[in-house]
Amino acid sequence: MKALRFLLGLVLVVAAAHATRAQVTYEQILQAAQHPQDWVTYSGDYSGKRFSPLTRINTTNVSHLFPAWTYQLGLLGKFETTPLEIGGILYFTGPDDHGYAVDARTGRAIWRYERSLPARIPICCGRVNRGFAVLGDRLFMATLDAHVVALDMKTGNVLWDVEAADYRVGYVFTVAPLVVKDKVIVGISGGEYGIRGFIDAYDANSGGRAWRFNTVPGPNEPGNDTWKGDSWTRGGAPAWVTGSFDPELNLLYWGIGNPSPSDDTSERGGDNLYSNSVVALDPDTGALKWHYQFTPGDSHDWDATEVPVLVDMEVNHLPRKLLLQANRNGFMYVLDRTNGEFLSAKAFVHQTWAKEIGADGRPVVLPGSAPTESGTVVCPGAFGATNWMSPSYSPQANLLYVVSREQCDLFTAAPQELHPGHPYVGSTYFKPVGEPSWGALRALDPLTGKLKWEYKFDSTSWAGALSTAGGLVFSGDMEGSMIAFDARLGKVLWHFQTGASIFTAPISFEVDNKQYVVVASGDSLFAFSLSQ
Repeated sequence: MKALRFLLGLVLVVAAAHATRAQVTYEQILQAAQHPQDWVTYSGDYSGKRFSPLTRINTTNVSHLFPAWTYQLGLLGKFETTPLEIGGILYFTGPDDHGYAVDARTGRAIWRYERSLPARIPICCGRVNRGFAVLGDRLFMATLDAHVVALDMKTGNVLWDVEAADYRVGYVFTVAPLVVKDKVIVGISGGEYGIRGFIDAYDANSGGRAWRFNTVPGPNEPGNDTWKGDSWTRGGAPAWVTGSFDPELNLLYWGIGNPSPSDDTSERGGDNLYSNSVVALDPDTGALKWHYQFTPGDSHDWDATEVPVLVDMEVNHLPRKLLLQANRNGFMYVLDRTNGEFLSAKAFVHQTWAKEIGADGRPVVLPGSAPTESGTVVCPGAFGATNWMSPSYSPQANLLYVVSREQCDLFTAAPQELHPGHPYVGSTYFKPVGEPSWGALRALDPLTGKLKWEYKFDSTSWAGALSTAGGLVFSGDMEGSMIAFDARLGKVLWHFQTGASIFTAPISFEVDNKQYVVVASGDSLFAFSLSQ
């Protein structure tokens, strides 16, 4: 037994020595696409593509992929993390703000962080954490009790801990932070509790707050007049999914969620800026440069928090810097990311609420689609045409991959008084109607939104997608299948049954000339590599 403990200690010391050498500079994050052996930020790089340039695993050999190791958390709750991989070490988070470092080759533990959380936290949709950000030798986590924390990469020890808001009234963090330059950027959750949303930036060294952008403008601020009376004080508009960044334009893009209450508009009226929008911010100051609102005055909980995907391509024979978003309202949008100009939008699921998106970028809303006290049937449903799960864009195949949901719901609306710390949604209930809901991984033309291929899941899926230069797309389903597809054709080339539902998107990295694909499933992290 003593010998066994000695050997285990030796393994941890050796692994820790690898971690000691790990340092991540801002320049490394900027150049992530040119150095794909590591995975240093939430979407792989700043563009939001979730595309890996690695090719060792490809269409010719993916059928030989096998599980290299599995790390089990032993925790209840949804496991929605996107790990970071740096110098042969994986850093990831788990439910209830646990944090981990493990050897990427073997899955052996190096350290574990466990946050002491209050007994009761008002929260919607699971006590989840979606991952770390990194800069230098520090990891950054945003927590369920609305704090932002810096950890030492080598040990998991806390270096600083700052409070952003009062969790007791519904402010929580579930987001994976985004590091830009010397700032740690986070967006708040809590849109179901009548909070006033925000995006914060913190100094990576000191933890001091550098700026705050309120996603609901206050008095004398542009957009406040889109809120009726004092409804802006409880207007929601959370920012709970990680954004993207264009270093050339020096613009940060972040999706904003539903106004509050989500289903009843009687007390808030108007367009309710900047809910259901994408905002472009100066990352140095938090100043708003432009915004585009997908669903003005939303009454169906159609958050616009889906990851913005940044691509450069020609439109009408002219080079354009574009922002793509497959939105929860059922339309896939193409915007000019330099100024927010609306270029096009096309439905990518069955939808019944809008005739079209007009030339001015505003939806042409169909009569009878608003929730009522007795209920109105609308497609897509309350979970949306897609949701927080990551899309992926392959520059090789020139396709955008979106996990999509086909569902129609009965939406109801009822006035509701706000009680801090209690749900505030303005709805008696919603329920699926019509045909059973179903889901698919869809490959869309990024300019036209035209469907190129789809793979229908047995049920709706909450997994995201990863594309690679090996000609592959990876995704998963609620039945526990991890699946690899031909990126151009959609043909299934490999699958593995993990034994539990997948609630996140895979990543890929390379250590010691071996490529791995890693995904969270159930309470376990699975790493796959090619058989020898």
